[in-house]
Parts: sequence; structure tokens; C-alpha cells
Amino acid sequence: MGITSKMMTKQHMLTYTYLLVYISLSSGVILYNKWVLSTLYFNFPFPITLTMIHMAFSGAVAFVLVRVLKVVSPVKMTFNIYATCVVPISAFFAASLWFGNTAYLYISVAFIQMLKALMPVATFLTAVSWGTEKLRCDVFLNMVLVSVGVVISSYGEIHFNVLGTVYQVTGIVAEALRLVLTQVLLQKKGLTLNPITSLYYIAPCSFVFLFIPWYILEKPEMEDPHMQFNFWIFFSNALCALALNLATFLVIGRTGAVTIRVAGVLKDWILITLSTVLFPESKITGLNVIGYAIALIGVVFYNYLKLRDVRTTQPSTPSIQDESLKEFLPEKKVDDDVNINDDWSDSVSNTNFDEEAPLMASSRLSYLGRKPA
Repeated sequence: MGITSKMMTKQHMLTYTYLLVYISLSSGVILYNKWVLSTLYFNFPFPITLTMIHMAFSGAVAFVLVRVLKVVSPVKMTFNIYATCVVPISAFFAASLWFGNTAYLYISVAFIQMLKALMPVATFLTAVSWGTEKLRCDVFLNMVLVSVGVVISSYGEIHFNVLGTVYQVTGIVAEALRLVLTQVLLQKKGLTLNPITSLYYIAPCSFVFLFIPWYILEKPEMEDPHMQFNFWIFFSNALCALALNLATFLVIGRTGAVTIRVAGVLKDWILITLSTVLFPESKITGLNVIGYAIALIGVVFYNYLKLRDVRTTQPSTPSIQDESLKEFLPEKKVDDDVNINDDWSDSVSNTNFDEEAPLMASSRLSYLGRKPA
């Protein structure tokens, strides 16, 4: 019993460490991006360039992990699948990162997090329009509750900016389209991508899509000789974003859907609090908090409904004893753990994930996997 107790304690501590790293990286990447892009701080107001740096770095590292170190195996990717699935998904992914990161130039991190509560609403409505979800009264009323909460929160925003709000909402819509397209195009072909293989296939294609608006909108302004470019700032920023993807992969593989949802909610509140401390110009009001709390109640209940649906569709339910023992089993190798992809799809398909990370990073990613940069 003593040995078992020590083993359980050790596994618990490892799980909590993973969660702490995930929450820290998820919050850190968002705050770091805000600091880099803000004209009040590092003053690099080029969100497309920053996103392209993330894509290039993440794609290169993913190539090394897949092809050189062989940490994970690539899926069977044909030209037809790449052209009809990966390319359109990458286009919407690039758009979601572009618009989401541009919002940092106009509105606060706290308000952005509040607007992100609309992610389940956008995903649900898009899925219904594509026929992958059925319009249910309980879920629809839940989406109305989330929307009302976001409207209240927006009404209470002191520094409300229409352009920044439009950019963020557009990014959310693009991300919702990407998530649904991923389900429709990839899952129906039997393909499941984890965060590493997703970066391997999607990051280079997204880089190409971002090059076009970058060349038109940002390249002329970046020719200013007074523009600053600090290599270590951008390297560390891209490294943190990549680390977030890998940390998310490890957390989901160890904990599962319920824990990652709870951690996401906790992270949002921590992030809102930290952003008001680190960026004094960001002010939150009581109406902000009330509205976001209402929206969050809707998001949590929505997650509960989705988890309940998953459980009712499972053919059998393991006993409590089996589940408790499974929690403390040593972690399997990534290559051998076939359940990680399933947990990834389930845990991120119905919640506001880290689209702030390069594969998000939304932070996070439904159906595919994750946090705009």
C-alpha cells in the first residue's frame, strides 16, 4: 500500500506539473504576443509578420520531429487529400491567426479573452449549417446565454474599439470554419492529426497563405530603416508558442477532456487578471466581469452537455475502480498511445482552446488541434 500510495502521489504531482506548465505557457504566449505587437511596449505592429515567424519556426521544428527524430509518424497524405483538405483548412487557419493577432493592436487582452467565449457559439452555428450538428433546443438556449454574456461584457468595456472587435470576431468565425472543415474533410477520410503532425502539414501551407497579405500590407512599412528587429525576442516568442503546442499535447495525453476544460477556464481568469496588472492601460469594469461570468457559465454548461453526449454514445462505461487505476498508470510513449489523438479531438472540439499558439493556439483547436500566434 505504501508503494502504491507513493506511486499515486508521484503521478499526481507529475500531472499537476503538466497542468501548471500548460497554464503558464498558454497565458505567457498571449501576454508575450501583446507585448511584442503593442505600440506602447516593444512596438512591432506587424501581426502577419509575427504569425509567419511562428509558422516558419513551428513548421521547421515539426519537420525535424517527424522526419529526422521520428518522434511521431506522419499520416498517409496523398496529393488529393492535401489539395482538397489541408489547403482549405490552412487558409482558414491563416485567416484566424491573422485577424486574431491583429486584434491585439486595438483591444485589451482581457476583452479579447471575453470575446473568445463566443467560440463555441460560432462553432456550433457553423456545424449546424454544415450539417455536422443537429439544432437542439438546450444547446441553442445555451448559446444564447453565452452571447448575452458577451454583449453585456462588451457594453461594459471602457476602451471599446469597433475595428478591434471586428477583427477578433472575424478571427473567431474563421477558426470555427476551420474546425468544422477539419471534421468534414479530414475525419471523414479517417485522418487524425495530433499537434505535431498538424504543424508538419499545415504550418508551411499557412505560411504561404499569409505571405500574400504580408507582401501587400506589411512589407512596404517594414522597409522603414528605423524599424527594430531583435532576433532573440522573436526566437523566444516562437519557441514559447511551439512549447505551448507540445505542452498541450502532453497534458491531453495524461489528463483527458474534463481536466483540460477546467484548466482552460482557470487559465482564462488568471490571464484576465494578469493582463490588467502587466498592462495598466487595460481596465476591466464590474459589467465586464458580470458579462464574462454569464458567458462562462454558458460555456461550462455547453461542455457538460457535450461530455454527456459522448458518454451516452459509448457502448460501455468502465468501472470507477478501473478509471482510478488508469489515471495512475505510467504515461505511454507518444508513438504507441493511440488514445491521445482521440482525447485530443474530444477535449478541444467543443471549447475555446488556445488559438494563440501557432497551431491553435487557441489556444485552443477543435477536431484537429490549438491557441492564433
